Amino acid sequence: MKRHFILAAFGFVATLHGADDDTAFFEAKVLPVLQKRCFECHSHENKIKGGLALDARSGWEQGGDSGPAIIPGNVEKSLLIRAVRYGDADYEMPPKGKLPAEEIALLEAWVKQGAADPRVTQASKNRKGIDLDEGRKFWAFQPVSDPAPPTVTDSSWPLDPVDRFILAKQDQASVRPTHDADRYTWLRRASLDLTGLPPTPGEISDFVKDNAPNACEKVVDRLLGSRAYGERWARHWLDLTGYADMMGTSNNVFAEYAWRYRNYVIAAFNSDKPFDEFVREQIAGDLMPAKSTEDHAENIIATGFLMLGDVEIVNPDKAKMEADHIDSQIIKIGQTFLGMTLGCVRCHDHKFDPVGLEDYYGIAGMLRSSPSTHKMPDMGVWSTLNATVLPETPEQLASRKKIEEETTQRIEKLTAEQKTLTAEKADLSKQLAAISGSATTAPRTAQAGQADLVAASTDNAQKEIATAPPVQTSTDKDALTKRRDEIDAQLKKIAADIKHAEFFGDKRPKAFAMSDGPNPTDMPVYVRGNPYAPADGLMPRGAVRVASWEPFPSIPNGQSGRAQLANWLADKRNPLTARVTVNRIWQKLFGEGLVRSVDYFGVRGEAPTHPELLDHLATRFMKAGWSQKSLLRSLVLSRTYRLSSANESAAAKIDPENKLLWRMNRQRLDAEAMRDSMLAISGELTRESGGPALVLENPENCGALALKGVNPPTYAHKLPRPAQEFERTIYLPVFRNNFAGPDRVRNFFDFVNPAQISGQRPQTVVPTQALFLLNNDLLRKRSATLAKNVTQVIHDRDARIDEIWLRTLGRPVTREERAEAAAFLDKVGAALNAPPANDYPAFTELCHGLLASNQFIFRL
Repeated sequence: MKRHFILAAFGFVATLHGADDDTAFFEAKVLPVLQKRCFECHSHENKIKGGLALDARSGWEQGGDSGPAIIPGNVEKSLLIRAVRYGDADYEMPPKGKLPAEEIALLEAWVKQGAADPRVTQASKNRKGIDLDEGRKFWAFQPVSDPAPPTVTDSSWPLDPVDRFILAKQDQASVRPTHDADRYTWLRRASLDLTGLPPTPGEISDFVKDNAPNACEKVVDRLLGSRAYGERWARHWLDLTGYADMMGTSNNVFAEYAWRYRNYVIAAFNSDKPFDEFVREQIAGDLMPAKSTEDHAENIIATGFLMLGDVEIVNPDKAKMEADHIDSQIIKIGQTFLGMTLGCVRCHDHKFDPVGLEDYYGIAGMLRSSPSTHKMPDMGVWSTLNATVLPETPEQLASRKKIEEETTQRIEKLTAEQKTLTAEKADLSKQLAAISGSATTAPRTAQAGQADLVAASTDNAQKEIATAPPVQTSTDKDALTKRRDEIDAQLKKIAADIKHAEFFGDKRPKAFAMSDGPNPTDMPVYVRGNPYAPADGLMPRGAVRVASWEPFPSIPNGQSGRAQLANWLADKRNPLTARVTVNRIWQKLFGEGLVRSVDYFGVRGEAPTHPELLDHLATRFMKAGWSQKSLLRSLVLSRTYRLSSANESAAAKIDPENKLLWRMNRQRLDAEAMRDSMLAISGELTRESGGPALVLENPENCGALALKGVNPPTYAHKLPRPAQEFERTIYLPVFRNNFAGPDRVRNFFDFVNPAQISGQRPQTVVPTQALFLLNNDLLRKRSATLAKNVTQVIHDRDARIDEIWLRTLGRPVTREERAEAAAFLDKVGAALNAPPANDYPAFTELCHGLLASNQFIFRL
């Protein structure tokens, strides 16, 4: 049937004569097939998938991402025919099912005869592409301006130029800002925002009593100068990196050196590293000059920004794994620094923004020239992240050598103990064999690496069996068997300890870091993102053209281009980097960004509510040397930041979303601030931390410690360090598939999935959160400790209530709250049958209630 139809189709064409006949065949037979089968996905009126339009001749001539769809007269080389034949899994069209044989034959006949097609439309005359000039008219791609603060009706209200921009918008909308927050609320707000920790009763007392004009300035300077500031703001940054202590989601493969990048970020914030330098180091720190050995190591560690993430190192398809990892790096660069979604440009020009394949593969070429992973030899399909040995100072080298020597001595001691126990076991086996009256057998368990030693000892035991004194009692046999079993357990543990010590014997400091490969070069466009379908030619390395102010600088031979990319990102002329950064800082303080889509400044994102203020802040940020502390200080001391979060019905009616910032937005504490605040309030928080999060020093947590085999070494958080219960949450392990250990609060309160990146966490409200607050040991233990501390030192009930309110809520208790607290204590005490002198259990419940309350878990 199919053969007869094909012959009929060619016969029909053969009876036609000239161009008019070819056109008639197309319009009568071919066009209906295209309209019915193809136009849904490949026409200007519907959509143009893969860049291919089939509603005009020029559409298939120019083709889409894969090139021309039809080569007139050449059936075999025409991609359209290849697709409808379903001969290639990458080119199967239509995707819902193969065309009937008759329709395929019509298309083949049409192409063979020259693909006559008279259709010409206005849309097809101008192929859709990236119009950079038109794209630069969009606000986000225009140069950052420096607008002057506007005049306002009430010149006494602003405390900072920021306030003038805010008040001017309110004036235009006839909205009046609410009153200022009280001093207790402002202090708690500033403390939580800047450090993630609440103020202590002493700090509250000092501030409330300080009537100096610069009382607020002193508080902000103290907070910004604390170690806790860097720990708080580093966590915000880690949300943008996909940071975790595991490499991927498969098999729990540990990322042994990830913690160094975490510490780098904390130190960068605490030292107020200029943000432009911070950017450069994370993209190309390994290529930057350094002033000292410590600086050189820091620069190398900084490039962990590009290394860490959800790298699926188990992928047997190494080309795809490389392409996927590069894709994740480009997404991270685009979203974090530029507020742009670049991931979709892997396969086609951006559907909404003026960003094209040239931009994506221009950056991809730099990253491909800096390989991030390599296949693990003798480990099946597994790969791992590249690790760089860090430079050491003489003091660091001497300290490392001492630790390595101690490790060597420990291994020697364990080996000697293993030898002694093995000999003792052999002797026991000889005695047990004598009791049974039969020849001894080899020990039941040959420890790894000790088979020869066991065999030799067993041979000696067998030779001595004949001369061994007879042992007759069953009691002796039971004792010998018990001792043999004890030795088995000891030998098993010693063997594991030796393997563990040998595996981690190399104490050289290392970091997951970028480095240029041996042959940096441009790369081709991958058709539809497929590394096995490279387009002809290479795409020159470069940056996002629509956000560029001049041609991208030439990249010297032998260089990847990351240094040039870093300079482009951190240049004051870049229209995006400073804007995106100040918007992120604003969002952390005020709950919403001036651009509310904080991760997306593109065409489909939200426009800035205060565009002049955004540019003012960006300019101010850069003029102040890209100092984040300077910007934070000015914002926290502004009048806008001091506003109460109380609602005003008149303003809410005009601006219900508070886009004009007539009040402060209330924010729920994130998981880290919640847990850390509880520990601080109970007096249990450990202030000195910072080492590796994974407890790799415990062999019980480590599995498959070998560099050959089917699976790589793994980690399970079975035995945490006791101190981890009291460390700040940023120092606890982050796993990609679950959150174990003393940090389970992150499961319930919107922690960013480590496989993703996000500049703004959601704030969900679900029943499991309330259940967690009521039942989890985190709250119960902290409540018990707080109650114990207070009741042991303070003996008056009212004074105890005063202290607990100051510690938990950061303010004095009200008269109504005091009466309710007293009634609660009486009721709980009666229910527990506690004597009047022992009200510690009742106070424990009161503390728990406060820690689970909205007054505590919200920052007002």
